[in-house]
Amino acid sequence: MPPTGSDPARMNRKKGDKGFESPRPYKLTHQVVCINNINFQRKSVVGFVELTIFPTVANLNRIKLNSKQCRIYRVRINDLEAAFIYNDPTLEVCHSESKQRNLNYFSNAYAAAVSAVDPDAGNGELCIKVPSELWKHVDELKVLKIHINFSLDQPKGGLHFVVPSVEGSMAERGAHVFSCGYQNSTRFWFPCVDSYSELCTWKLEFTVDAAMVAVSNGDLVETVYTHDMRKKTFHYMLTIPTSASNISLAIGPFEILVDPYMHEVTHFCLPQLLPLLKHTTSYLHEVFEFYEEILTCRYPYSCFKTVFIDEAYVEVAAYASMSIFSTNLLHSAMIIDETPLTRRCLAQSLAQQFFGCFISRMSWSDEWVLKGISGYIYGLWMKKTFGVNEYRHWIKEELDKIVAYELKTGGVLLHPIFGGGKEKDNPAPHPHFSIKHPHTLSWEYYTMFQCKAHLVMRLIENRISMEFMLQVFNKLLSLASTASSQKFQSHMWSQMLVSTSGFLKSISNVSGKDIQPLIKQWVDQSGVVKFYGSFAFNRKRNVLELEIKQDYTSPGTQKYVGPLKVTVQELDGSFNHTLQIEENSLKHDIPCHSKSRRNKKKKIPLMNGEEVDMDLSAMDADSPLLWIRIDPDMAVLRKVDSEQADFMWQYQLRYERDVVAQQEAISALERFPTPASRLALTDVLEQEQCFYRVRMAACFCLAKIANSMVSTWTGPPAMKSLFTRMFCCKTCPNIVKTNNFMSFQSYFLQKTMPVAMALLRDVHNLCPKEVLTFILDLIKYNDNRKNKFSDNYYRAEMIDALANSVTPAVSVNNEVRTLDNLNPDVRLILEEITRFLNMEKLLPSYRHTITVSCLRAIRVLQKNGHVPSDPSLFKSYAEYGHFVDIRIAALEAVVDYTKVDRSYEELQWLLTMVQNDPVPYVRHKILNMLTKNPPFTKSMESPLCNEALVDQLWKLMNSGTSHDWRLRCGAVDLYFTLFGLSRPSCLPLPELGLVLNLKEKKAVLNPTIIPEAIAGNQEAAVNPSSHTQLVGFQNPFSSSQDEEEIDMDTVHDSQAFISHHLNMLERPSTPGLSKYRPANSRSALIPQHSAGCDGTPTTKPQWNMELPRKGTGKEQPPLEMSVHAAAAAPLSVFGKEPASSKHSEHHHHHHHEHKKKKKKHKHKHKHKHRRDGRERGRGPLAFPSPAGGRSARSPSLSD
Repeated sequence: MPPTGSDPARMNRKKGDKGFESPRPYKLTHQVVCINNINFQRKSVVGFVELTIFPTVANLNRIKLNSKQCRIYRVRINDLEAAFIYNDPTLEVCHSESKQRNLNYFSNAYAAAVSAVDPDAGNGELCIKVPSELWKHVDELKVLKIHINFSLDQPKGGLHFVVPSVEGSMAERGAHVFSCGYQNSTRFWFPCVDSYSELCTWKLEFTVDAAMVAVSNGDLVETVYTHDMRKKTFHYMLTIPTSASNISLAIGPFEILVDPYMHEVTHFCLPQLLPLLKHTTSYLHEVFEFYEEILTCRYPYSCFKTVFIDEAYVEVAAYASMSIFSTNLLHSAMIIDETPLTRRCLAQSLAQQFFGCFISRMSWSDEWVLKGISGYIYGLWMKKTFGVNEYRHWIKEELDKIVAYELKTGGVLLHPIFGGGKEKDNPAPHPHFSIKHPHTLSWEYYTMFQCKAHLVMRLIENRISMEFMLQVFNKLLSLASTASSQKFQSHMWSQMLVSTSGFLKSISNVSGKDIQPLIKQWVDQSGVVKFYGSFAFNRKRNVLELEIKQDYTSPGTQKYVGPLKVTVQELDGSFNHTLQIEENSLKHDIPCHSKSRRNKKKKIPLMNGEEVDMDLSAMDADSPLLWIRIDPDMAVLRKVDSEQADFMWQYQLRYERDVVAQQEAISALERFPTPASRLALTDVLEQEQCFYRVRMAACFCLAKIANSMVSTWTGPPAMKSLFTRMFCCKTCPNIVKTNNFMSFQSYFLQKTMPVAMALLRDVHNLCPKEVLTFILDLIKYNDNRKNKFSDNYYRAEMIDALANSVTPAVSVNNEVRTLDNLNPDVRLILEEITRFLNMEKLLPSYRHTITVSCLRAIRVLQKNGHVPSDPSLFKSYAEYGHFVDIRIAALEAVVDYTKVDRSYEELQWLLTMVQNDPVPYVRHKILNMLTKNPPFTKSMESPLCNEALVDQLWKLMNSGTSHDWRLRCGAVDLYFTLFGLSRPSCLPLPELGLVLNLKEKKAVLNPTIIPEAIAGNQEAAVNPSSHTQLVGFQNPFSSSQDEEEIDMDTVHDSQAFISHHLNMLERPSTPGLSKYRPANSRSALIPQHSAGCDGTPTTKPQWNMELPRKGTGKEQPPLEMSVHAAAAAPLSVFGKEPASSKHSEHHHHHHHEHKKKKKKHKHKHKHKHRRDGRERGRGPLAFPSPAGGRSARSPSLSD
């Protein structure tokens, strides 16, 4: 791995007017991607790419590109054959012989492997040697055209094939394929420079069956049929410079809809869904108008395409001039609940077209600017579309999420700077993954990162005003669009990249304000603020003494110094005060106004200028205060716990006109179960003009209060009379009116109230009989015939209500629960659920919402001991082929069962699904659900925790998920939750081993660490020995460009040292871990028919003898020692020293296959990659990763 100190430091230097400094010794200006064969049966793709590059240095003799899982056939540069080497250290992070099982070790190795191929550091998996005939050409800095033929067979990531197993041709079956992935994942489906900072123009060609449509970026120039009319080729041109990471593709038998309002916008969906597509996208033109208006800038591309596909990786994926959506977002005009969600997805994807696709980023540490701006303008769209209440509610929701996450995990850092020696100023908040690279981040961290980014943009807006904020965005866009039209001046294109410093400079130029303190607080460091507020009113001085404490010692918190707004509502009106929070001041005196109003019966003015009558009998006679709010505008990323009297919360709930304040009051009132609180909540429920989400929250709060007041509660159960008055027939109060959902507010209230009522409990902690009867009646008399909207969400919530009413079973003299002796109430509930499930089979509801609720309800009955606990029903619903929501609900139940019943069998079933399920999203969700609801954690003993499980998960994150970053990081999260950072407690103590401290050149005997600890120090030590073996076959590189090499003398010393000590320790390695045993679980993963296995040699020991002859002779003594030792006890060394065995083994392949391949081409060493046999030997490998994925230049090559 290149030392992270020097290389990215070059990238992240404060970028002054010099513009962008590329980490690559060349500039890419144009790329052609041509895919001329797509086979849906075999799930394979064949094609070529052509990159046009201009060298920027004279002695450029090798070119690094990104390519994963593509098989590369030949590389030509300006029509001359070029030798190349393929090396992807992320395929297997820690070598399989290693018995290391601690996560710290893995995380370091994984971060090293990812950096070793990171295009932002100028690295790549594919290294091409420039033919010597072109060296003179390169020295004159003339253009090079690199032509690469490649194919892709059954890709596991990057491209996703959906091939339904039904009758008919591929088009009739609705088979389709689309590109997907997390961050820059384009390298998974064609060779490219997979960096957001390398922009070029594109020509994209796709040849598909005549019944299919290929959708890609840019303008469709022409569609050409082949002679036999059975295939056609789509030619796309993208003239706006774009990074490879923003290139995408979708191919399928799509139905096509040209947007009636904007003809340059086209929508695509799968067959038979056109009516839904029409309705869903009918709104999109308004989003365009909104963004163009606030940014005072036209949409940057000449066209926009939306594609709705099945089995989506994420709901929304934005790429240059096109967005890929999940087909589950489509809905008809009858659906209420999905409509705002889908519109939000459309608006989100469009915001990312401006910031994210058109304007790209310089490096990973600038990602927060793009995510922040796109999230911020999306928020402005929400405010305009759904109103200020919805917007403020959303901000509060996002703020609560980020605060909870940071306090739980220790912080989210928006702008990670990696400089030499800067580590101390900028500590990584997360122990179990590196935040220096998007591909090592936990998915949850990344979603929280996006959330924090847009909240911080809002803080900047608070500081400089919205007007300036929009001017800054406009400036960024107009600079970028000027640069994008410079066809032949590719050095101008870096104006289309945003960097943190460029963005801040633009802010200070436009607004003239210095926002450095704000950036330092929220962007350059992680953590949120925790305030505790309490107050006393001093009657003599007529002042309010407010005390604000901070907690800045617990993890995820930071100290806040600066202005803080406090709003005080008094009898005379609402007054804002700005306090300065200093280092040590806690108490603040706020002057109050007169107490005169009390006697004059005047109306009381509120924040929004409204004047209201209040009943002041509840308040304190001496004090004019009605309520106090700390930081009402959410201008700090904070959590506030403030203490007020119950009557103050009640006034705040009733009369404060800000929805955030009302929600805070509701959550505070849970602590005050009094008749006055009950009355305040009931009043809010009855107020038509109160925001619907506040009324929904009040329902649940009222249920909690009623349960606390159960002995003193008078009258019918909470909310029952209210519901009857609002939604039931006047003549017959137990029969609900026919559904009419025209008023969405009352619709949301109508479906929430019963769910909250079902949480009521009587003195015996059972759900009151009349509540259950009431809910069953609602279901029985539900009539949707005259309603223009679907009631599927309403009925689903009625089932949720039934589930909420279930209480734990009381067993009489230990009888076993069977379905025959059910409690009569539970029998009624179970009958309803069964009836609903059977109805769903005949008349499925939209998105199968009812099935989902039924599955959850059955799990509740199982957990409460009413029906036998059994996962088989859920497992059948979780199989591939059901709708994804049903599968997730069923899997959630299985995850829960695994935890409650400690079932090893179900855990195995889930992990098998993680490895084999066809849908990437489902695999990701299983890991996610297991992490959130783990079968055991690192701090508890569990029968499930055993060595086999550790090995299985280790294998999963080490090599089983190399094709999907998100999945691998999910596996890491789960491993961390189950076993923690250090060696899992259930493993036996390892054998006595050596620890090497390479810096101080000492070895320590250590009983708890196995010899692989030598690899811990970036695994530098084992480099030279592995390379000596490579010199045997023609080595394509001289070591001319050795900038980032290791200190030679340490290497040689420690090399000899390691070999020497390994011989001293010689003994057979642990059985079962040896990779030469056929019984090993590793070989079980390799498909037996795989092409990768046929060249695998069977005779091992013979080559131990011939190896030394291949060396250069310089480091002979240590190498020979280890090799002869190996011959004597073939398994001993290779079990312990990962690098050398791995390399020698590959070396062997080379000898077996070289004869066959020689006639094909002289330069090619087409290695079948045994390490990745399951990936069908995809990569033409010349040599594998030197231990830690270090680049293929090493001192030992120079001799």
